Amino acid sequence: MFKNSTLALGAAMAVGLTFAASAETVIKVGHGAAEAFHMHRALVKFEELVEAGSNGEIDVQIFPSSQMGPDREMIEGVQTGVLEMAIPPSSFFAGWDPAFAVIELPYMYASKDIAFDVLDSEAGDAMLARVEDQGLVGLGWLELGVRNVTNNVRPVASPDDLEGIKLRTMKVPAHVATFETLGANPTPMNFGEVYSALQQGVIDGQENPLAIITSQRFYEVQKYLSTTGHVFAVYMPVISKPFFDELSAEHQQLIRESMAAARAYQAEIVAAEDAAQLEEIRASGVEVLELTAEQRKAFADKTESVRLQYREEVGAKAYDAWVAAVAAASEG
Repeated sequence: MFKNSTLALGAAMAVGLTFAASAETVIKVGHGAAEAFHMHRALVKFEELVEAGSNGEIDVQIFPSSQMGPDREMIEGVQTGVLEMAIPPSSFFAGWDPAFAVIELPYMYASKDIAFDVLDSEAGDAMLARVEDQGLVGLGWLELGVRNVTNNVRPVASPDDLEGIKLRTMKVPAHVATFETLGANPTPMNFGEVYSALQQGVIDGQENPLAIITSQRFYEVQKYLSTTGHVFAVYMPVISKPFFDELSAEHQQLIRESMAAARAYQAEIVAAEDAAQLEEIRASGVEVLELTAEQRKAFADKTESVRLQYREEVGAKAYDAWVAAVAAASEG
């Protein structure tokens, strides 16, 4: 698997090298989303800020749509120095450190604002610091979004409606456990395979934020959308620690500040586009069911066992610190 991703990395690198002759430092950035997605556009802002702020001494090259391989292989590429940066979902780091599973447990946060308050707290900073043991530097958080269910079987208004639906999930054990508990048939699958699997009926449905459902045009091959809001997910941009440590203090600060500015820019895009995306999905002929708070509570109650199960897996100290941060943010 890693050999294949290394070949993909090499091919993509060759494209970028010819453009980098004048820059002293090249930062290749890989991610899995489409260019239309708000995270990619935020990265373009990051690229502009870093290149301008370094007076052209740093050349940022972005490779979207899994050109550098699936997320886990991109992380491994950064760890081995084949790739300078990757923007994977935070949940993938649970493969190296179980503590990361706590971020995307189902119905962990009452709102996106509360989630970001936690990510920006001491608990979030402590989580970022944990990847240094993996040869990485965490540069903060970018929004992936609030995940919702689409499918071709029936509208999903309650957990019972998920019974038997073959649903693509990320290769994240907590996500799989969530949908097993809700009665679905979770089917982990690489992101790049989802559209064709839906089109061919290999799977009945999938779950993603509205911005991904629209940017990947999943609505073309789905009949129903329910705003289950079951997981709030984030990307965690990481950069190779040996590479980052070799940069000047000024360039390190520039990279951190540029990523923070990119996140603020992304928040503006998301706020402007959320409602329009729901209407775009509805206009395509998909039956949209916007769940009430009471309906979501039924899903939250049904998945409480998953959250508690992960206290042991995450580790009581990390889990309790995260839950305490959620409680503090919720009171604020």
